[in-house]
Amino acid sequence: MNKKGNLSINSENIFPIIKKWLYSDHDIFLRELVSNASDAITKRKKLSLVGETELPEDFKPEIRVNTSSEKKTLEVIDNGIGMTAEEVEKYINEIAFSGATDFMEKYKGKADEDQIIGHFGLGFYSVFMVAEKVTIDTLSCMPGAKPVHWESEGGVEFEMSEGDRTEVGTKITLYMADDCHEFANEYRIRNVLDKYCAFMPYEIYLKNADAKEEPPKEGEEPKKETPVNDTTPLFAKHPNECKDEDYKEFYRKVFKEYREPLFWIHLNMDYPFNLKGILYFPKINLGYESLEGTIKLFNNQVFVADNIKEVIPEYMMLLKGVIDCPDLPLNVSRSALQNDGFVTKIQEYISKKIADKLSGLCKVDREFYEKNWESISPFVKYGCLRDEKFCKKMTDYILFKGIDDKYMVLPECLAVKPIDDEPEEGEEAEKKEDEAKDRIEKVDGEVVPEEGKEEEKKEKTVYYVTDPVQQSQYVNHFKKMKMAAVVLPDEIDRPFIQQLEAKNEGIHFKRIDAAMEDAFMAKSTKKLEEELKADTETLTGLFKKILKKDSVKIRVEKLKNKEISSMILVNEESLRMQDMMRQYGMKDSELGKGEETLVLNVNHKLVQYLLSHSEGENVATVCEELYDLARIQQGPLDPEAMTKFVTRTNKIMGLLAE
Repeated sequence: MNKKGNLSINSENIFPIIKKWLYSDHDIFLRELVSNASDAITKRKKLSLVGETELPEDFKPEIRVNTSSEKKTLEVIDNGIGMTAEEVEKYINEIAFSGATDFMEKYKGKADEDQIIGHFGLGFYSVFMVAEKVTIDTLSCMPGAKPVHWESEGGVEFEMSEGDRTEVGTKITLYMADDCHEFANEYRIRNVLDKYCAFMPYEIYLKNADAKEEPPKEGEEPKKETPVNDTTPLFAKHPNECKDEDYKEFYRKVFKEYREPLFWIHLNMDYPFNLKGILYFPKINLGYESLEGTIKLFNNQVFVADNIKEVIPEYMMLLKGVIDCPDLPLNVSRSALQNDGFVTKIQEYISKKIADKLSGLCKVDREFYEKNWESISPFVKYGCLRDEKFCKKMTDYILFKGIDDKYMVLPECLAVKPIDDEPEEGEEAEKKEDEAKDRIEKVDGEVVPEEGKEEEKKEKTVYYVTDPVQQSQYVNHFKKMKMAAVVLPDEIDRPFIQQLEAKNEGIHFKRIDAAMEDAFMAKSTKKLEEELKADTETLTGLFKKILKKDSVKIRVEKLKNKEISSMILVNEESLRMQDMMRQYGMKDSELGKGEETLVLNVNHKLVQYLLSHSEGENVATVCEELYDLARIQQGPLDPEAMTKFVTRTNKIMGLLAE
């Protein structure tokens, strides 16, 4: 049998096949060859099960990869189904005719416990990205089959003749192109196999054909060959078969990570789609590590790619793990995915499993959950921002660390009530008057508003701190007033709390230094306003004259805490606007402070000093000091202001020492 001809293109499966650009990574050719070899073994096993062929008693499925740097060749050998001349003509000479697809259709429903990897019939031609010449020597397992030899240079013309192979299976030999000699090197090929074929279902053996093997000494047993792959990876097993140490060892091996994961989720689903995998929550150091994990995607234990966003939602990229889904709709290169509803269902399933795991931990093992919250929180918060369904499932299991260093979930934050102080002089009468106006009646056990008055919706406020050190005066006051506040120091916290407000009607977050009326000021009354009117006029004129800042408003109050002399009144909306502008890259010096309200406490000695010594020689010094003391509670002073503050403080200390 001798035949020559040109390779034909199947008109129904025309792809943009360009030898050097079929795949983005040229090393992927080895994945395609080994995958085809694996398919060939699976086909042979299937045929034996349906009685069309017999397997030898000592049959051991295996794939062998031989390298030779001297000859600049690479061989991939399998003991699979093999091919007849007609099959070579059909599956090799007609590009894009998928033998796997044809085989599956023919034997559909018969002994289909093993999966076929290939789908498109283009994988074989990836060899021409690296080889200038390729030969195939194959012998079919079918009775009476004759061996076939096929070779092609450049992938355009071929020669096919009767071969001399005596064992059932296929050997493909690549003669490397001048710029691809690296793929004839044992160590390079070992790395490629480790990358793409570490979990292939059949044993793969790698051998350096150039190495001289010394025969075993007398009495010694020959060295046992070790496959380069794990045919039964952890993610392919049932969770009941796996121990904690197995998960940790798999994590170390696959991700080269020396730190143990916090915990993991074992995915195992057969319906409505086949999906297996393990997702790990790694330990994260927010101080110096980037928040990026690795999700390795497999198809029938064959590596496809890292972090394919069509399958893995963006926020899940913080995790590390493996996912094997044979049902994924892959494109021609198996390195990207088609967008369809099936992929969306996979995303939703994975998201639900993660939310179930986290909420379960919070309910069952709260101590562990709290202990590891700092590592978990970036993932949870980012997930809530990106996935509405995930956010809905996780809202009641998000932890907030209080200023007392204790953790609370959101419902617990909303349940915390401050202990009211005793009303100050003059408040009691007005308090009773207000209660009379808001009087309600109980009818048949139901609380109903007074006639003509609509029932008001409950509004809940959660106070928060962004910098416990900088805002320590506010924190100390909250503690003194037995009020609760949570610590939200990270950049992601600002958009995160806005998301919670948007999704939970009636819930508001307010920064601790924007909570002046709530925590720091005595309840305003007409009597108090009249009492402070003269002081307000005096202090306003004094500070306007000395500070010469039109943007600073003066407000005089009787603060509950008599140790506080002055504070800056901030606006929550303005704070959030500044945070947003910072996220867009604007520096603090470019933001502009806008209008500020300087609150002066008439219960403090320094303010009383100003009222009684409005014409004194040290008035300007005290005014400027009170203003800077208030500002420094908000954030660091600029260099010029800090220099003046230090100089002025030294002057004041000097006066005290006289």
